[in-house]
Amino acid sequence: MSETRQTTTYGDEDPYIPPGTAREPTGWVGVVVFAGVMLLLTGGFQVIEGLVALFKDDYYVTTRNGLVLTFDYTTWGWTHLLLGTLAVLTGIGVFLGQMWARVLGIIVAVVSAFANMMFLPAYPVWGTIVIATDVLVIYALAVHGREVRYR
Repeated sequence: MSETRQTTTYGDEDPYIPPGTAREPTGWVGVVVFAGVMLLLTGGFQVIEGLVALFKDDYYVTTRNGLVLTFDYTTWGWTHLLLGTLAVLTGIGVFLGQMWARVLGIIVAVVSAFANMMFLPAYPVWGTIVIATDVLVIYALAVHGREVRYR
């Protein structure tokens, strides 16, 4: 005898899954795992970027006009350090399939994109890479984030 597995749609928010019923993730779960990894990586890199800005102000060079917003690098250092730490913790929550981590991950990615947009004059290539990664993280968490719960 073959055992049949019933699948339900992801639109159901029923917290109880009856015995014999399984929710199966689609192939998009890999994109969500990618988002979690990117939150960990970009968070780690932003922590390093923040520490560099805190301990060695003269490391970053800008154009004559300076940064988009005129803060000193100590302020930017603390901003990147706190945002990076929050991103790392959120990435761990995404791996655990937590809803709060999905919401916070989207917020962190949006704030990170804006912070790096303002940091573009100091490091344009790096800022662009981080912004592009943040856009991918936002897409993955907003559209397919729920699927990590069921893997």
